[in-house]
Amino acid sequence: MQESATLKMTQISRELKNKGIDIISLSIGEPDFNTPDFVKEAAIEAINNNITKYPPVAGYESLQIAICKKLKEENNLSFDPKQIVVSTGAKHSLMNVILSIVDRGDEVIIPAPYWVSYSEMVEFAEGTPVFVNCSSEQNFKITPQQLKEAITPYTRAFLLNSPSNPTGMLYTKNELKALTDILENYPNITIISDEIYEYINFIGKHESIAQFENIKDRVVVINGVSKGYAMTGWRIGYMAGPLYIAKAVTKLQGQFTSGACSIAQKTAEAALLGSENEKKIISKMTNTFKNRRDLVYSLLDIPGLNTKRPDGAFYFFPDISNFLGKSYHGTIINNSDELAMSLLLNEHVATVGGDAFGAPNCLRLSYATDEQSLKTALKRMRKYFSEII
Repeated sequence: MQESATLKMTQISRELKNKGIDIISLSIGEPDFNTPDFVKEAAIEAINNNITKYPPVAGYESLQIAICKKLKEENNLSFDPKQIVVSTGAKHSLMNVILSIVDRGDEVIIPAPYWVSYSEMVEFAEGTPVFVNCSSEQNFKITPQQLKEAITPYTRAFLLNSPSNPTGMLYTKNELKALTDILENYPNITIISDEIYEYINFIGKHESIAQFENIKDRVVVINGVSKGYAMTGWRIGYMAGPLYIAKAVTKLQGQFTSGACSIAQKTAEAALLGSENEKKIISKMTNTFKNRRDLVYSLLDIPGLNTKRPDGAFYFFPDISNFLGKSYHGTIINNSDELAMSLLLNEHVATVGGDAFGAPNCLRLSYATDEQSLKTALKRMRKYFSEII
């Protein structure tokens, strides 16, 4: 198993910072906002009420009900609380589902670019990742024809991420419907829909592939509170899907970790059930991210970079092909990982090479930091790229 490229770069950045070097980190996908006060107050209340015993493996029923309410009111998706399993982050939820449904030799279709952990999770379950290259010309999104051509008798699952990490692109309702028109012909394929960036959407209402009647009984929705509510450290994610998968996940989680942290579950419940006024923090954060996106897009007008403007999440994924094979102060840059490390060591800006995302000609940078840091980082990047010959 490979080490997570994003976590590796984050760790190196921290080590350099600890040595007194002025590192600007654009590597980690973590909102720089504080957890909302009403959520923190729920944690204090849970502690004072001694909610500190082992919780149910699949999560408190009250949280399962809150998740069902959220899915119905915001996404028009109907689930029973028994179809919900709460885990230690959306990453844990994904791993649980993949381990529960993927056997040795099963194939999982993954559009590339993809989040770094998808392929490792499938391989850990002894499955085979089937990558479908989605070029920048198609906005990094899989087409129905590509999906159809990737399906074989061994295909067990299709893994979709919208809004996307690392590209920031998202699928429209029509694009999702076109994919379901293909998938409806293959009843043995489970669709895993990673929607953790749901709230960070700059172009309109979030669309879930689970909304379509022809495949909804085969969709597992993965989500959580980390990104939308700035609750990354609380570690609460969840899956909503077919009952047989929820039962399998609960059995698996019961042997691995048992239930997620009792206090964190109560904070997630508070977040999901917050009043309209309390939830305004979500739109405020999204607006801030949109402003930062527009700022970074204007500053990424660097000669030689090919940059798409993302529709959601908080990443840019520029194509750096024009700089590969060239020299930076006498050192040849062979791939995106080498470029990311060179940029970190020479200009002290942390990014992540595209190799780990299935796009070796790209570079991922997160704009989940303040505007002044972004301006300084992009100024350093402009200087760096200008010195590659």
